[in-house]
Amino acid sequence: MKKLTLRLSGMAVLFFFIFTLSVSGQTRLEKELQQLAKTYPITFKKMPVDSFFTEKYLIEFKEPLDHNHPNGKTFTQRIFLSNKGLDKPVVFVTEGYWANYAANPKYVNELCPILNANQIVLEHRFFPPSAPDSLDWRYLTVQQAAADDHAVVEMLKHIYHGKWLSTGISKGGQTCMIYRYFYPDDVTASVPYVAPLNFSITDRRINMFLDSVGTPACRKAVFNFQKELISHRNKYLPYFKQEAKAKGYTYSRIGWEKAFDLMVFEFRFAFWQWGKARCDAIPMTPDNPMKMVKYWDKVADFSWVSDQGIKRFEPFFYEAMKQMGMYGYNIAPFKQWTVFKHNPNFNFTLPKGTKPGFDPSVMDSVDCFIRHKAHNMMFLVGGDDPWGSTSVNLTYQNNLVKFVKPGGSHLTRINNLPPAMKKRAISILKKWMGEMPDSAQ
Repeated sequence: MKKLTLRLSGMAVLFFFIFTLSVSGQTRLEKELQQLAKTYPITFKKMPVDSFFTEKYLIEFKEPLDHNHPNGKTFTQRIFLSNKGLDKPVVFVTEGYWANYAANPKYVNELCPILNANQIVLEHRFFPPSAPDSLDWRYLTVQQAAADDHAVVEMLKHIYHGKWLSTGISKGGQTCMIYRYFYPDDVTASVPYVAPLNFSITDRRINMFLDSVGTPACRKAVFNFQKELISHRNKYLPYFKQEAKAKGYTYSRIGWEKAFDLMVFEFRFAFWQWGKARCDAIPMTPDNPMKMVKYWDKVADFSWVSDQGIKRFEPFFYEAMKQMGMYGYNIAPFKQWTVFKHNPNFNFTLPKGTKPGFDPSVMDSVDCFIRHKAHNMMFLVGGDDPWGSTSVNLTYQNNLVKFVKPGGSHLTRINNLPPAMKKRAISILKKWMGEMPDSAQ
């Protein structure tokens, strides 16, 4: 009996040692998340991470579908948290779409190395899997999305007590601006990249910009390519159908003829937006129509107005047609060839059964807020990017700055700005986030 008692005592000591080792092996962040889970409806799991961050977690957070009625229906929203240190600042990415890229162990937002910061990426509501089982489109509003952002920041500030910076790219940049408007004191600074601030579903400033961007010779080359396609519709339409069908695209909402024309119109916008195509490389090979069509698809992307593309981007189109605005196409140069009688818009992309009607009031309010009340906001704009034509116009009275990269596209970032511009941008950010005194600028 004595030997058995000693054996049991030894096992108890061993189990205690293993348990203690297991607990002590937890990181401080992991313990903090466990404490957070006692108060907030979250689950979390560890993810692989690259060398810049120390650890990474996928957090699933049950958000109210309607923040005005927090005890009602909920949906699960994904948060990707990458830790640099609990005493470090936070870069909060207000995504406008999916956040699948943030699952990549190697993903590091460019602002994190600049500020030696933690990274938090929030997937936008209604973009799967951060979507309710049944899509009640009434609750896809910029107000509700901003409330999602606020809820996440409010929760994670229990862990990260330093300065926060919000940022986003394109629609994520729009989300960033709108979030700052509704919750101006949540973060210390904001950096919206290539973010439009549209005031209608067919903001005319974009077409005005496209009429003057680049050189006359380049604009002429773009127009000639479009003209060749649309003025010889019967020649190119079969090849358009062949290429689209090969990729599994259908156009039941508008039909092949209108889809053809819309993609011709889209070519000009996409050409300048991404800046990947060269004017002198635009093919003009009527004797090889498939070569023309493949190039057209490469630049404009035939999935754009396909049933499949619309379904994938349905939440984006809904928000654009409801509150965030969009662009349209000027058909005047193609009037004699197009099947459209009037300048088209993107209302045909709306989810079936919805007719939200466009309300510009929030964008007007965001614009007024940024120009007259906001502070510590930095805007990055590509000089040749059509979305830059609807970027915010600053009064330069409230510690705001806007960098326009000459010849830049929608891919404009701090790290690819001209050297002097990049140096100034970084010094301003470090000053805002408390890493650099005024005299260092």
